[in-house]
Amino acid sequence: MDSRPRETDAPADPANGAAPSPAAAAGDVEIIKPRNDKREYRRVVLPNSLECLLISDPDTDKAAASMNVSVGYFCDPDGLEGLAHFLEHMLFYASEKYPIEDSYSKYIAEHGGSTNAFTSSERTNFYFDVNSDSFHDALDRFAQFFIKPLMSPDATLREIKAVDSENQKNLLSDPWRMSQLQKHLCAENHPYHKFSTGNWDTLEVKAKEKGLDTRLELIKFYDSHYSANLMQLVVYGKDSLDNLQNLVENKFCDITNVGRKPFSFPGHPCTSEHLQILVKAVPIKQGHTLRIIWPITPSVQRYKEGPCKYISHLIGHEGEGSLFHVLKKLGWAISLEAGEEDWSYDFSFFSVVIQLTDLGHEHMEDTIGLLFRYITLLQNSGTPKWIFDELQAICETGFHYRDKGPPISYVVNISSNMQIFPPEDWLIAASVPSKFSPDSIQNILNELTPENVRIFWESKKFEGQTNLTEPWYGTSYSVEAVPPSTITKWVEKAPEEDLHLPKHNIFIPSNLSLKSVEEKVIFPSMLRKTPFSRLWFKPDTMFFTPKAYIKMDFHCPLSQRSPESAVLTDLFTRLLMDYLNDYAYDAQVAGLYYAVRTNDTGFQITMVGYNDKMRTLLETVIGKIAEFEVKVDRFSVIKEAMTKEYENFKFRQPYQQAMYYCSLILEDQAWPWDEEFSALSHLEASDLGIFWPHLLAKTFIECYFSGNIESSEAESVIQHVEDVLFNAPISVCKPLSPSQHLAKRITHQDNTKQNVLLQLLALVGKQPAFHQLRSVEQLGYIALLRQINDSGVRGLQFIIQSTVKDPASLDARVENFLKMFEETVYQMSDAEFKSNVSALIDLKLEKYKNIREESTFFWGEISEGTLKFDRKETEVAALRELKKEELIEFFNDHVKVNAPQKKILSIQVYGGLHSAEYQTIVQNAPPPPSCEITDIYSFRRSRPLYGSFRGGVGQMKL
Repeated sequence: MDSRPRETDAPADPANGAAPSPAAAAGDVEIIKPRNDKREYRRVVLPNSLECLLISDPDTDKAAASMNVSVGYFCDPDGLEGLAHFLEHMLFYASEKYPIEDSYSKYIAEHGGSTNAFTSSERTNFYFDVNSDSFHDALDRFAQFFIKPLMSPDATLREIKAVDSENQKNLLSDPWRMSQLQKHLCAENHPYHKFSTGNWDTLEVKAKEKGLDTRLELIKFYDSHYSANLMQLVVYGKDSLDNLQNLVENKFCDITNVGRKPFSFPGHPCTSEHLQILVKAVPIKQGHTLRIIWPITPSVQRYKEGPCKYISHLIGHEGEGSLFHVLKKLGWAISLEAGEEDWSYDFSFFSVVIQLTDLGHEHMEDTIGLLFRYITLLQNSGTPKWIFDELQAICETGFHYRDKGPPISYVVNISSNMQIFPPEDWLIAASVPSKFSPDSIQNILNELTPENVRIFWESKKFEGQTNLTEPWYGTSYSVEAVPPSTITKWVEKAPEEDLHLPKHNIFIPSNLSLKSVEEKVIFPSMLRKTPFSRLWFKPDTMFFTPKAYIKMDFHCPLSQRSPESAVLTDLFTRLLMDYLNDYAYDAQVAGLYYAVRTNDTGFQITMVGYNDKMRTLLETVIGKIAEFEVKVDRFSVIKEAMTKEYENFKFRQPYQQAMYYCSLILEDQAWPWDEEFSALSHLEASDLGIFWPHLLAKTFIECYFSGNIESSEAESVIQHVEDVLFNAPISVCKPLSPSQHLAKRITHQDNTKQNVLLQLLALVGKQPAFHQLRSVEQLGYIALLRQINDSGVRGLQFIIQSTVKDPASLDARVENFLKMFEETVYQMSDAEFKSNVSALIDLKLEKYKNIREESTFFWGEISEGTLKFDRKETEVAALRELKKEELIEFFNDHVKVNAPQKKILSIQVYGGLHSAEYQTIVQNAPPPPSCEITDIYSFRRSRPLYGSFRGGVGQMKL
């Protein structure tokens, strides 16, 4: 896979920090935008040198803003690791103008919005979205982050604990651990070497030992670094450009410009002692990973030529003749990604990351030998222009037909681009290479040499064989020299394989015309129904893009009959994807996404992207299903990969494990991971060979086609599917008998009034819960309240992951919060109630932004059998009729402490820190009326269930 660089991770070109030209400052820059983009853009520079991009979108329901500050953890003072990240946390608390703690986040949450921030090496980005009619007030609160924030001593101490909790969450995460190990093995005097997150030790203990007051250091850092001329602002709203400009000038003119020069960090982090090394590291999870990394000249310096895009496309290719194709054929690799990473304007790395099989681990030297042999092939191939032309065509089409997405994501991406690229390229950035430069490509290829390489090899098999420890995450590792002569020997002894450049991509769309639709269609309709399938259809009458969306659910009663059948169905779909990859990888490259995955009723085909070649791809997938065979060598590789996934379940974050067990208890039919793991261990290729014809022998296909596709074409496609699978001389599939149609029973009724009351209560309680449980009590970095619908069970869900309290104590804190929350509910004014109802209505009336969003909603109604295509409109009508007293009554009956109809399911995951508390709780019976679930399946069978929303083929509830 080509792992393209993320434009949001690069720092500023120092040249871009110069004062803007008068024409640019006046907004006269012609910003390149997609052909189908009807939004208006304007660049503005305020008198304090704050650079702004205004985006006017009259059709938007959500407004958004992002402030990119060109200061990141590279600027952390020595000995105060994590200060920039800590400052990011602190700015959310309060300001001189809005001194009530968390009032900003509360306002955003109560007006249908969300807010967040992140700190990277050379930037800190703050962002939010909110319902459009609340944008002006929200923006005023947001602006105070950068004008007069308050950083109280009490909040400072509490938020250091939050940073520490965030770091604790990452300590057993292999991506964090390996990233820090790569930084550790670099020059100590380069900021790339730094520890970015911070923790209690760096921000409190060691600071005090040095006689430092962290709060004073924080204020000093803010005053000296957060300068208006180092900031880039994007605002996105309904207003006209002139109104947005007035808004920005009024709200942000008071940000101080201290005239700070843009930060730059010249020189590469790697010196000669950090090259030609092989690092063996012990990960947390099972699996073998090989990372081959070279320091290179940053391609952002030549972003219009896109040299790394060209090279990563070839090294990361997965089609016939590619490096991955060869490694896969040998049974050595599970996946391969290539691309630029950790890049800035001053330095960069090119990496190839290969997930190895057990056999591949034994052939590490041969694998690296084949990689260098392929690089030599590229160096000697003369950089064919047709490959660049294909890439350019794919990227141009992707840019000009880019789906409209959430404004909050859009503004973050653009504000990050503003730090790097000139104004005309703020939208397009480095996404479209426009100038073919063989020299630029060759220059990068010439840096991918044995003299320049760093090899990181991760495996649990290295336990007990290492002699060093990385200080921040405790990763065990060892380092040995790998001179170029050694690499040369690996290349020479690697097996002779047919490595060659890819063929032309047949999936690049050539027909981007739009189908004509005579009248606007709001909801899907059932277009076709046979004993084999049912087809739902909705043409695109909203987005007008040459894209389509297809879902096909294969309902197979055998798929979930036992843990063995569930695992065999999973193996079947994974092998299908494996077989398709050589041919269909090009489809993904060209913007046509596909997947075959298991679900709770069998398996599902998903396709979304350009409609031009979609039928070709779908017919190929169906053909592979009809002609399926079990290849023993590929079965073994897939089984090995699944085995490691099951073995790694216990390393999931505790809150993820809790959510898994919650779903397991609530689902009517689901098998636990440990039983599936046990089943997998004794399954062989012959078992799948026997199973798959029985899996498909009884099948019903539920289909949904949407987008730039005509009804006759959709019917024709499904007729072809039926002909191949059901009507062939020797057919793979037979229709279900009426009694076999799936009727999954559920544990909750779909009651509109109850649903909206629950959603409203979740909206009202979300921010108070976060403030109390996270900000005030500091129970943990992950502390939230949300509304859920899990297998038909709707409810309020608290999720808390903590190192300071055991799960039973967290339950008690939740109950304590609910007692406090009573006052919020009971004392809510009529105006506050109406405001919350309006915010929820606005959320529900938010328009779909692309075909994927729209189709996801409608497909959800079809797959669940509820078919409430007008659900949002119905719920809005119910909300308009809702009275405050009804919300209070709902709270009293279902949610408050000791509510008469309250039902609580508490999933408690105990870690090693609270083993003593765990022993106590398992030895003592829970206090009445609680009961301990000792057998999930007996408990699940004892619960009353309602009838399914689904009916049989002739019994669909319409």
